[in-house]
Amino acid sequence: MAARAPAPPLKPIADSPNASTAPVDPMSDPALKKQVEAARGVAFHLLKGIKVIGMYRHNEAKYGEYLQKACTALNEYTTQYGPLQLKVELTNFTLHKQDLFTEDNPIPYKFYKDGIRQLIFRAGFTVEELTMFTVISLSDPDRGAEDLNNQLWRAQMPHFEYIMVEGFKMDEFSEEEVQVEVDKVVDYLQRRLRSNNDDYLRFARLTEADLEIKLEDVEQMRGLVITGVTATPDLKARLQKDVHEEENMRLFPKLISAVFQVVESGIDDAELLTDMFTQLLDAMLLQEDFALINQVVLKLKAMEQRSGKDSPIGHLLTAFVSRMGDEQRVNRVGDVLKFSKLKHPQDMVRYLSNLGRECAPLLLDVLEVLELPENRTLLCDVLVPVAKEHPEPFVDRIRATERPQLQRDLVYILDRSNHPEKLKFFQALLKSKNLALKLEVMGIIAKGRTGEARNMITSLLTDPIMQVRIQAARVLPEFDREKAFVELMKLVKDHDFEEKKPEEREALYTAIGSTGLGGAITYFSQLLQTKAGLFNKQKVTTDKLLAVAGLGGAPTIQNAKLLQELTEDKAQPPEVVKAARIHLARVRKQLFGNTEHPEHAHG
Repeated sequence: MAARAPAPPLKPIADSPNASTAPVDPMSDPALKKQVEAARGVAFHLLKGIKVIGMYRHNEAKYGEYLQKACTALNEYTTQYGPLQLKVELTNFTLHKQDLFTEDNPIPYKFYKDGIRQLIFRAGFTVEELTMFTVISLSDPDRGAEDLNNQLWRAQMPHFEYIMVEGFKMDEFSEEEVQVEVDKVVDYLQRRLRSNNDDYLRFARLTEADLEIKLEDVEQMRGLVITGVTATPDLKARLQKDVHEEENMRLFPKLISAVFQVVESGIDDAELLTDMFTQLLDAMLLQEDFALINQVVLKLKAMEQRSGKDSPIGHLLTAFVSRMGDEQRVNRVGDVLKFSKLKHPQDMVRYLSNLGRECAPLLLDVLEVLELPENRTLLCDVLVPVAKEHPEPFVDRIRATERPQLQRDLVYILDRSNHPEKLKFFQALLKSKNLALKLEVMGIIAKGRTGEARNMITSLLTDPIMQVRIQAARVLPEFDREKAFVELMKLVKDHDFEEKKPEEREALYTAIGSTGLGGAITYFSQLLQTKAGLFNKQKVTTDKLLAVAGLGGAPTIQNAKLLQELTEDKAQPPEVVKAARIHLARVRKQLFGNTEHPEHAHG
């Protein structure tokens, strides 16, 4: 790729002996004419692809398909004639001073405005590179896009180069004359600045002698143009990996080993040792080398066992772990968790597990801003043992925060900790205005299967929020089916039942059916056998629909047979028969794994 660099005014280059030679018309040479025609073919297909992309900008997946012909023509050109070197004019691209586009086009001006004077397409140019080049060409810097130069530089297309000039000025010469001299400089540099060695990091070189020989009359140069083959992304990644391995796999371990040799030699200055290890800790945190930090802690613990807790090593270990839990260092760990997917999550778990319980508030602050789900789960699991012994920070944070995600995480931590009083903590959450949190807490409470948990769920049958009442009815039979049947039947028989919304009434009947008790089946059968009168037809039908929903609440063979009979009972209202078919399919799916039975699922 090419680069540019600004500087002061520049004097004209002396006219060379060839300057006065009349130019030869390239179209008079059959070989050059054929070459120009091949380049025009590339331009034709490129312009056609650009127009199609302009019409279908939303269909990015097909950009490559639209530009395939242009890419094929370009590769045919480079195979026969070598690199395609286009000169950028105001309204066209030219080759041997011949326009390639048959009509004026705004794209060349975009490059010209940014100081780009030549575009070079080399052999091997891929359709992906051509797609990237086209997207950059269509971008509009006037509407917020980056300069074309910046975009081309970032694109790093291995088979593409461009040459830029900027800021040349010659005293006492018109713009046209300046352009001629600038073109001479560009053409010379383009020919001269090449490196032919095998170094993949090769760039063009320009020496003082070159300027003295070729640019005698130039007193000052405001800009230089350098071209060359940039390092590929793969090479850069490999070099960065080598440097990283050098620092982490060899340098730091050697340094840590040397430090421990000094410690074991008999130094007992606790303050000096603490400062030394604190600096190592900060260096390792910057490198995100948590594995090495854990090794240091492990080594210090082993030394402490030999020397005793009151020894200088014991004080060093306490100070080192304390430094690990300092606010700024915990925030550094939080940044890693916030922005990175961990390559070795177990190293992070060991680091966090070494922190004391006093770090819990700081870690909860970190948890509050995390977005990556896997890192949130990791941190929650680390905090579970802390919450088991000291739940107060977690309970206080639940009461103080209004962020739903953090509340759910805290519920998860307290539930996993199995603290004996966790139900009391959850009872406070049931007063929350956050519906999702209340439902989640109810699900956790329902797993307790204790009398206290059952009483809490029963109390929610009269909650002001309908969704909470429905959830309570659904989970209540999981504690004690007989007691749940009695309490749910009281709600169904209550005079306020008819005032409830249809979905809540259906949920109550489904919950009754889920008990699987004979009393529930008998009750539903009675409703289904009720004959409608002249004035209660609508109510009877509604009750039958609720009874069908109740039968569908328990996936048993008996209920499946009853629903099957309903689908064949022509005396039942059509809507009841239809509902029976739907619930029969659901029951069969739960019993046998199929969604419907072919003979009876459809009527």
